[in-house]
Amino acid sequence: METKTRNKVYPLAMTAVMAAVICVLGPLSIPVGPVPISFTNFAIYITLYVLGWKRGTVSYLVYVLIGMVGMPVFSGYSGGLAKLAGPTGGYIVGFIPMAVIAGLVIDKFRNRGVQLAGMIGATALCYAFGTAWFCFQAESDLLPALTMCVFPFIPGDLVKMVVAIAVGPMLRNRLKKAGLQPEG
Repeated sequence: METKTRNKVYPLAMTAVMAAVICVLGPLSIPVGPVPISFTNFAIYITLYVLGWKRGTVSYLVYVLIGMVGMPVFSGYSGGLAKLAGPTGGYIVGFIPMAVIAGLVIDKFRNRGVQLAGMIGATALCYAFGTAWFCFQAESDLLPALTMCVFPFIPGDLVKMVVAIAVGPMLRNRLKKAGLQPEG
């Protein structure tokens, strides 16, 4: 009976814990213009290694819901629907398909080069979604938006991906060895 209960509760608890990790790392940001350097995508990548794509994405959705109700979990300790509707809200929403795509690649392929390629592709989709929303909200042309919202972030995002690829599998393996890797 204890194992059956643990099998149901433990993955939910781990999903909540990783949502809390995203809530802690998400607000940490470095303001460099209209779009700050955030640690949200790094937290998402680590969460995907720990939980897999399904629970990792759910964990991020919990984070978004917490932010939507006004808790200051978005970059710069902000929150609320106005943040999502604002010029940078597209990046917050863009992290959803990023989590799904990167998570599927992380789950399916153990080759770190393939995982990096998946993260780059998923991040490019997030950039596209967020930049399109930024252009709409800020009434900006594409090139100025890319100059403000994408180009400055590429090197740092690549570093975050490489660190996640180095740390994520190690964390996943240690959790598995300890019997703490949520399955399913």
